[in-house]
Amino acid sequence: MADRYQQFVNSFVGKQIAPKVGLPQPPFLKRHRPGAPVVAGPVVFGQAPGGLLAGDVGRVLALIGAETWTTEEGDLRAAVTDAGLAPKIWAPGAGGDQRFHGLVFDATGISSPAELAALHAFFQPLARRITGSGRVIVLGTTPELLEGSSRIAQRALEGFTRSFAKEIGAKGATAQLVYVAPGAGDRIESTLRFLLSAKSAFVDGQAIRISAGEKAELNWTEPLKGKVALVTGASRGIGEAIAETLARDGAHVVGLDIEPLAEDLQKVTERIGGSAITFDVTAEDAPKQLAAYLKKEHGGVDIVVHNAGITRDKLLANMKPEVWAQVISVNLEAPERITRELLDAKAINQGGRVIGVASIAGIAGNRGQTNYGASKAGVIGFVDALADEVAAQGITINAVAPGFIETKMTAAIPLGIREAGRRMSSLGQGGLPVDVAETIAWYASPGSGGVNGNTVRVCGQSLIGA
Repeated sequence: MADRYQQFVNSFVGKQIAPKVGLPQPPFLKRHRPGAPVVAGPVVFGQAPGGLLAGDVGRVLALIGAETWTTEEGDLRAAVTDAGLAPKIWAPGAGGDQRFHGLVFDATGISSPAELAALHAFFQPLARRITGSGRVIVLGTTPELLEGSSRIAQRALEGFTRSFAKEIGAKGATAQLVYVAPGAGDRIESTLRFLLSAKSAFVDGQAIRISAGEKAELNWTEPLKGKVALVTGASRGIGEAIAETLARDGAHVVGLDIEPLAEDLQKVTERIGGSAITFDVTAEDAPKQLAAYLKKEHGGVDIVVHNAGITRDKLLANMKPEVWAQVISVNLEAPERITRELLDAKAINQGGRVIGVASIAGIAGNRGQTNYGASKAGVIGFVDALADEVAAQGITINAVAPGFIETKMTAAIPLGIREAGRRMSSLGQGGLPVDVAETIAWYASPGSGGVNGNTVRVCGQSLIGA
């Protein structure tokens, strides 16, 4: 559904009126277009003393062809030069009107609260030079792996990044924090590519953890070529966008939905060259049937996206037991049972990806959705519970938590509630189904082997549950 308010305040007349009466002006976000470069403009790379990732970041910036600037001579410049870059120098206090699409800062060397001043020294002179739909990435070390002052300082990076994201959101720019475990610097390429690109348009204010994992050489144009992806609830909405995006990246998509939606599902899978199957995921024998089908017809599965979900909203005082049970069964029990059977049957191939779809309702709660909120919080628990187990098998498990996404379902919400849902975020608007799909495609990439156990919100940094 079109966002008429956004269209108006960004029109010629709206631009004259909105500032005078204090109306918010949500920007138009730049999203991915086929053939577009990863990064849409110059990138400044800075580093706190003692940083560990200069060579790894420099290598990625060189591979994506980014015009790279650094803020100093010395060790940082030498490291990125060794990685294949010829960086320009930008000095704090420099004049001119130079603007930057990306600001990347290696904060892994910060080991005390006093050293957090390095964040201010790098970002303060650059804060007004970020372009529309720009990208900010702070790189840190996973706090749980540290002790003492280092752990305190690294945890402080989250508050900084989320706050800065709220300052730059009015121009459609985003800020993210990437915690990199020691020794996992060579696993950051997939994540940096995603976060610097227009594919991450509606991901904002997130903290992502990267651990050691398998390293893959791949074709970044079709990173999923030769892979088989199962997408449940694939007939429409977010599920349809997921199926289309994974197919774009080269996967053969097996779309799954219930029998009443078989015709819609068939249209989707025919359009993308995939396969369609109908199952009731809550049926007692569904996991075994699904595992057997995937092994027989496709030799197993590489990517499993648990997108199927339902809402049955009622105040708890008015909710019947069967309404509670239905939502828990579809949204939570089915993904757990299916994943367990696929693992036990060895139906998920080496390097597999399991991806759940949670919701900010599972993080913040929502009136009239005790069943839905419980189920979606359970999806996050499902990821936490299985992360270590599947990692031992060379598999990852992660989740997305969408916020307000423009679908037929949200179009049916009363106008006042719909407008509130759109505006209560740093980006001041609803997301699109493709925003969720792009995040899932990043998880699904063979290059994301170090991304495990994460739940990333796709919500434009919603103020709900922030």
